[in-house]
This record gives sequence, structure tokens and C-alpha cells, in this order.
Amino acid sequence: MSTSDDAPNDEPTRPEEETPETPPPSEAAPEAPPPSEPEAETTPPSEAAPEAPPPSEPEAETTPPSEATAPEAPRVEAEPAPVAEEEAAEVELPPRQRPEIPGADLIPDIMPTEDEEFLDAEARAAAEAEAEARAAREREQHEDVETRPIADAAIDLAAGARYTATGKRKTAVARVILKPGSGTYAINGEPLEGYFPRETLRRVIRQPLESVGYESRMDVVARMHGGGVAAQAEALRHGISRALIVADPHLRGELKRRGFLTRDPRVKERKKAGLKKARKRPQFSKR
Repeated sequence: MSTSDDAPNDEPTRPEEETPETPPPSEAAPEAPPPSEPEAETTPPSEAAPEAPPPSEPEAETTPPSEATAPEAPRVEAEPAPVAEEEAAEVELPPRQRPEIPGADLIPDIMPTEDEEFLDAEARAAAEAEAEARAAREREQHEDVETRPIADAAIDLAAGARYTATGKRKTAVARVILKPGSGTYAINGEPLEGYFPRETLRRVIRQPLESVGYESRMDVVARMHGGGVAAQAEALRHGISRALIVADPHLRGELKRRGFLTRDPRVKERKKAGLKKARKRPQFSKR
């Protein structure tokens, strides 16, 4: 019962509180004068007068044309600039005229020098011949300098002096002994002319001693094996040059400059499987 009383009491309490507040018909008569007060407030003209100026203020703000036109003016002036650029770009260039001689208007990559600009065929050939002769003279001078004996050589030529070294080229090996003498060569017990019949090979062998100036004051005894005739000749020159370095270390710079101390590393390349030689391939057959 207590729960049933509480539920209806909670809901009607709100309307019950509002209903007693409504004035009875007897009390509504004295409350009539209040509506007359707002009418009295609106009737005085003194209060209505100040309300008229507000509409005039927005009219004054919209009337000045200078403010409305001012921002539009720069827009109108900025537009003609791109128009002028477009007109300049639209200007068509005159068409290229075809030259009478094809390629006459092109710039050549190779310009003749001042000396060759006005030379005819004969003069040009003479200039080329003169240049070749000049190069030949310079080459001869260089060879003369190389064949000139070294003045600073100082080798001890005592009676029992022996200077040994080993020279190589390809598969040839030369074991050389230098000793004081009259300039004779004994290679595997044979003289130089008998072992190397070609003059070019004998000239190659004599180069080291001739460059030092001892070609007639020292004998050469060598034992050689392996390689061919040309390889043995270069191996012998390599061995004689190394023996001279043993005799006088100061000769190293000059002999090296002339290339006598450089061991030539070039050798025959081995044959490859599937090929006829090191690089040569069999003829291709499509079928």
C-alpha cells in the first residue's frame, strides 16, 4: 500500500502545485492594470524618437561609392598585363627561308686553322710532308739520346770481378755472368754470331753494354734454355742489364728509362676448350 500511495503522489504533485497558483476569478480583476503599463511605455514619443536613426546608419554606410569601387579598380588594371603578354606570344615569326646551298647557314663543327684556311691541295700536302719530316727528326734525336753512352758509369774491372744475374722473357731463361774482358760473347759455349744469326737480335743483345760504354771491356758468358730465338735474345738483354745494376747501382735510373730492366710479361694465351685456339672459334653451322 505504501508503494501504491507513493506512485500516484509523485505524478500529480507537479500539476497540483501549478493549479493552486492560477488566480481565482475574484483575484483576476485587480491584475488587469499591468497590461496598461507596456502601452504607456510605447506611447511616449520621446522614447520612440531615438529608435528612428538606426535605419539611417546602414544607409550611410552603403551610400559612399568610393569604398565599393576602390577594391574593384586594381582588378580591372591588372587584367590587361597578361593580355599584352599573350599578344606578344601570338606574334608569328617569319618563316625560315631555304638557303640556295643546303647547309650554308649551319655552323661547321671543325674550323680550319688560320694557316690551313686559304691553302689549296698542293700546299696542304706540302704542310703534311713537312710535319712528317719534323716528327722523323725528333724521333731520330730521341734515338740518338738513347744510344748515347752513359757518362756516369763506374764499374770495377778487377781481374776477379764477376757479376751475375738472371733474365727472362716468355718461357726463356738466361743466366748471365759479366767479367772483365775484350767484349766477347759465349752463349751455351757458342759465339754470338753462331747462336743468333740475325743481326736484329744481336743488336738487341748488345744494347745494354753499348749504352754504358763497356761493350769492348767486358765479356758475357750465358747459359740459356727455353723459348724461341727472339725470346732468348730479349731474355739475354734482360739478364745483362740486371748484371750491370749489380756492378753499378747508379745505372738503374738510366737503364730503366730506356726499358732494359722491364720484364715483358706478354705470353701466349692458353687454348680454350671448344675453341680451335685461345680466341678462334670453329665455323658456325646453323644446321
